Amino acid sequence: MKRPWLYIILFIGVSLTEVIARWGGWTIVHFVAKPLIIPLLLGYYLTKSDTPSYFLIGALVASWAGDVLLLFQSRNEIFFLLGLSAFLMAHLFYIFCYRQNRAANQPDQLLTTRKIRLSFPVLLVGTGLVVLLNPSLGDLKMPVLMYALILIFMVLNAVFRYGRTSPGSFWLVFAGAVLFMISDSLLAIDKFFIPLAYSGVMIMGTYATAQLLIVMGIIRHGKI
Repeated sequence: MKRPWLYIILFIGVSLTEVIARWGGWTIVHFVAKPLIIPLLLGYYLTKSDTPSYFLIGALVASWAGDVLLLFQSRNEIFFLLGLSAFLMAHLFYIFCYRQNRAANQPDQLLTTRKIRLSFPVLLVGTGLVVLLNPSLGDLKMPVLMYALILIFMVLNAVFRYGRTSPGSFWLVFAGAVLFMISDSLLAIDKFFIPLAYSGVMIMGTYATAQLLIVMGIIRHGKI
């Protein structure tokens, strides 16, 4: 019997445990809780969706790989690069997922001027962050810049679903994409610019919420 509610309860519980572990500095709990977040969300999606998107599944699997790899970044910088690559793949999968989950028979309701208007804040924040971090990126400049470009493109593709899905699906996915960008921005600022107080709490809180909202939004699209 499918029990999506059980997965979502466990997801919320494990996510809160991870956030508390980051706040309290409980390393062992952190290493146990963090790798469980995405598998539980994937379980929720697979039991809740009638026609699962392989692109969304790919995004979640890549995100899980990124979560696990970043656990070891303090031991060797290669784990940060591998984790960055995994999340870059996750964003590519999300881009294809957003394109897949929009109504093909509905005209694009965003005229060119409106697209520019809605896209400008995303581009401004993304490029502003790159300019801020650029002097301190060192050898990681190209990988981080490439990641930032794909991240911006992911959020823009969430924007471009406007009018081609239900309002609920659009706003859930859009809010999730923005929170994902905020989470990644906090991580980048904390790592490359200035250490942030309770950075782990803010990063994981926005990250887990972002993933949940995106999944719920894609599920909602299938019900329009």
